[in-house]
Amino acid sequence: MSVDPLLYEVTFSNAEVVLAGSLAVPDRHAAPSPGVVMVGGSGPSDRNNDTYFPPIRRHLVNAGIAVLSYDKRGVGASSGEWRDATLDDLATDAVAALNFLRAQPGVRADAVGLFGHSEGGWVVLRATAGQDNAPWVITNSCPGMTPANQDRYALANALRQTVTTQQDIDSTLALYDRLIEAGRSDGDFAEATRLVDSAGRLSGFVDYWADMDERSWEFLKRKQDHDPIPDALRLRCPHLAIFGGADELVPVADSVHLFSAAACNPDRRRRATLAVEVFPGADHRIQTDGGTRLAPGYLTTLTRWIKARTGPNLDT
Repeated sequence: MSVDPLLYEVTFSNAEVVLAGSLAVPDRHAAPSPGVVMVGGSGPSDRNNDTYFPPIRRHLVNAGIAVLSYDKRGVGASSGEWRDATLDDLATDAVAALNFLRAQPGVRADAVGLFGHSEGGWVVLRATAGQDNAPWVITNSCPGMTPANQDRYALANALRQTVTTQQDIDSTLALYDRLIEAGRSDGDFAEATRLVDSAGRLSGFVDYWADMDERSWEFLKRKQDHDPIPDALRLRCPHLAIFGGADELVPVADSVHLFSAAACNPDRRRRATLAVEVFPGADHRIQTDGGTRLAPGYLTTLTRWIKARTGPNLDT
């Protein structure tokens, strides 16, 4: 029977930023355990990524895998501000978490990898790319394309459910495209707001724009054209890419194709294998039944894949 692990409140630093999180180690007095750092998704994600991470953490710890997760900059007990950061900054936070977990009693320093959900997938790929000492990396619902392209896909799906005419859908997507171009031209938040206002505050755009402010706009501009494929090409470790087959936020087939093409590139390291798992009927959080439970087999897939890559010789 799965039981809740004992959580330790921890802090660690990345330059001037102090990050706070929760650490769970299966048994500090037993043989050292492999470990995983869990990195949350977009927005103000905390160490639990809302309610998503705790059941995954519980399963991993009960399977003998140490887990560290942390509050993003400016969230919970962490200092700094995520909206002032770049994806490179967030990647160095993940590396700091990785090094912290490696140094913990009861944890095998050579068997600690990264798990990134959604935007966190881009973060862990950047953190792992080019690193010789990373045993593996897992991306969970991570798009294989830029944030700008992924957001457009998600917006189009949302519009099809809420907007009644194709003309309104086309008008809203055209506004989105103008905003992306404004970001590429380093337009400020005032210019972006003028574009939205001049379009008549399209009803299908309300939810997308509702939480946008100057800091969020600047963060969006910095990350919108981030391409994860160059990082995938630079991997030197195995990569597990997990998707929900019914994910309405991520173009799953396109993402699988892009990550697969990167894995087939002759310049990619031989050790950087790719495994892809798509769970039919599962959503962005790999949940089924209306988001009430994790997809059957998901937790088993995670633990088996990690344990298969944390044996005595990680280079085999």
